[in-house]
Amino acid sequence: MKMNFLAILAAVAVIATGCVHTVSDTTAFRSNWSKDTIVGRYNRSVDQVYQASVNVIQQNGVMIREFIPHNSTNIIRSLQGKVNQRDVYISVESVDPKITQVSVQALGSWGNADIDVAHELEKEIALQLAR
Repeated sequence: MKMNFLAILAAVAVIATGCVHTVSDTTAFRSNWSKDTIVGRYNRSVDQVYQASVNVIQQNGVMIREFIPHNSTNIIRSLQGKVNQRDVYISVESVDPKITQVSVQALGSWGNADIDVAHELEKEIALQLAR
């Protein structure tokens, strides 16, 4: 009886978790469905915001991957890094010719969202652009 209960509980846990799309258009394991992305808009070019994002990731952790999709109509650049043992995904895209949007997503080792790390990195990108 206990084994059946544990098997059902494990099945529910597997169904409740899964892979989701990240802001960098990749997939990642995710165990909860809370808010995990911080978005900021800046009156800067895509190149300036992307370079600030790269600098922030390199100052706080390790950059793992850069991604520039070639099948999109907007100018979009993405990167993946590791900061404080969190997987960080950053997407930079042009909203209009003068406005650029940056989306920062941070996921922990079990796929749980770490909104504090995402918010801190987005704030540091803004400070990097202010210099």
